[in-house]
Amino acid sequence: MTQTNNQNYILLRKIAHQAMVDKGLFPDFTPAVISEMNKIKEAASENSPNIRDLRDLIWCSIDNDDSRDLDQLSVAVEMPTGEIRILIAIADVDALVKKDSEIDRHASHNTTSIYTPVQIFPMLPERLSTDLTSLNYNCDRLSIVIDMNIAEDGTIKDSEVYRALVHNHAKLAYNSVSAWLDGNSQIPEEISAVNKLDKNIKQQYLISQKLKAYRRKNGALDFETIKARPTFENGKVKDLEIEKSNSSKNMIEDFMIAANGVTARYLEAKNFPSLRRVVRTPKRWDRIAELAAKQNYKLPEQPDSKALELFLEVSKKNDPTHFPDISLSIIKLLGPGEYVVEIPNAQSLGHFGLAVKDYSHSTAPNRRYPDIITQRLLKAAMSGNSIPYNNQELEILAKHCTDSENLAKKVERQVEKSANISLLESKIGQKFDAIVTGSSNKGTWIRLIYPPIEGKLVNPSKNTDVGDKIHVQLIHTDVERGFIDFKDLN
Repeated sequence: MTQTNNQNYILLRKIAHQAMVDKGLFPDFTPAVISEMNKIKEAASENSPNIRDLRDLIWCSIDNDDSRDLDQLSVAVEMPTGEIRILIAIADVDALVKKDSEIDRHASHNTTSIYTPVQIFPMLPERLSTDLTSLNYNCDRLSIVIDMNIAEDGTIKDSEVYRALVHNHAKLAYNSVSAWLDGNSQIPEEISAVNKLDKNIKQQYLISQKLKAYRRKNGALDFETIKARPTFENGKVKDLEIEKSNSSKNMIEDFMIAANGVTARYLEAKNFPSLRRVVRTPKRWDRIAELAAKQNYKLPEQPDSKALELFLEVSKKNDPTHFPDISLSIIKLLGPGEYVVEIPNAQSLGHFGLAVKDYSHSTAPNRRYPDIITQRLLKAAMSGNSIPYNNQELEILAKHCTDSENLAKKVERQVEKSANISLLESKIGQKFDAIVTGSSNKGTWIRLIYPPIEGKLVNPSKNTDVGDKIHVQLIHTDVERGFIDFKDLN
């Protein structure tokens, strides 16, 4: 690594650290957190008749190639009746991170791990999230299991939630598992090394397809977006790596959606409040309908997720090349998700994009604080203990988690743009095709078609709106502030 390029990387890390500070997030762990962490010597263990021993099941983790904080394992279990159950084990983070501890206070402030191109700011100390509370390969770990019996039509016939001791028999990666499932490569060695794991994963995959088909039938939206992250060489951004969805990633996503629904309904059945993740009915449905009309497709006047999903299917079939652009536009118009408190027997707001009414966040407690809250509620409900949060506490936490998550996303976007400037700084004055991704009183934002980099449009016309395709010129960049400015040439 040359000195100049090394300085470039160091600058980006300084920018990331300062962005955290500027947004009121904690970039570092306090001495009190570190001291408390040093007192934790080993993974949690607990002797209780209520904790099942499921270590013999062939659990496996499937995650990103570089993931070290493993929150969930999955396994298919064939019953004597011939039915197949899907079990999802979630890391029992609460077993070591106690409510109101120093570690918990830090986690409750940031509420999420923040992922920038040059540095990850973990919500929990790494020795916890990547070791002692992570469901690591060849380790025994306490977990909360979501146990589901899924019918042929993709509905969940029955479910259980309980505590169990589990063992990860294979640490697998999305890309290699997907290539094998799709018939494009040989079976990964990690799978073939475990007896019958290949059959088990194929059973999981078939059942996930049933879950997906049922959700789509009910109006779950199937998007395809372009996600790109900077790749580095000798400390300098070399290119953008396009992240694509794949079979195994979709499988795990389907299981997580199902599991999050089960945990929400479990708490409601126990007369417990819960923290739900919702995407409200879109306020800008009229603009979504306009974009559909431009493709000669008529959507109903009132928001309808089933009708929107049919439009997305037609769009993908007719123009797969530009489908990610329409997907991005509609995602922006749907608006962001938020956390709300669900009181038992109250009407649920639901999640418009997933076409589900009951949806918590419970499957990633190593990196999301709402999942730790849900975990504490679940454990109290299972054991018959009192509710660990009152409704007012939950209301405050729900708003704080939403606000902090939005701040975290701003940090990630700012640092990503600062990194991407390396690819654009020599192109001042050049012209690009782009799509409008945001339009409000605060400004208008665009994303280049290629390279897929976001920036601000400094001279938008009054008629410019989300989804418009425009021609722009790069006029200014500012690495330290993460500014990439374009001029509309239309």
